[in-house]
Amino acid sequence: MALLWRLAGRRCLGSPISPGPLLHRVCWAGSTAQQEMDRFWQKNQRLNRPLSPHIAIYRWSLPMAMSILHRGTGAALSSGVSLFAVAALLLPGDYPSYLELLRSLQLGTGLIGALKFTLAFPLAYHTWNGMRHLAWDTAHALRMPQVQSSGYLVLTLTVATCLGLAML
Repeated sequence: MALLWRLAGRRCLGSPISPGPLLHRVCWAGSTAQQEMDRFWQKNQRLNRPLSPHIAIYRWSLPMAMSILHRGTGAALSSGVSLFAVAALLLPGDYPSYLELLRSLQLGTGLIGALKFTLAFPLAYHTWNGMRHLAWDTAHALRMPQVQSSGYLVLTLTVATCLGLAML
């Protein structure tokens, strides 16, 4: 296949009709990636272009942290559901036997409540923040003060929901 492309390319280059825009931005095989990178940085220095900002120079804000947390809780939820499904298929025994195993460990009420809160947090946060995103999709609450206040509302609702579910 490579030979076919090479022959087609030579035929195209040897023809009186120029390939024009097709070969305008081609980097020839005679240059290495390091040479291309050096040319890129030399051009940026010659034109006095600044470096692109890095995440370390940004001040953390509530929307930034909530966006990252939303992605993390989504990944945690999908991973958790997948692991639970694989475990249900591969592990011997049925669900009630594993519940009985947990009861036999005689964990304290505080620890069980903390575990329930921890398990409920990704679901509650991802749900409430998803509703916030649905509101944004309808072009509501897109100004920064509204974004901040809706962020605090999502966090408050998440904690309240987790506390309610942990007390069950």
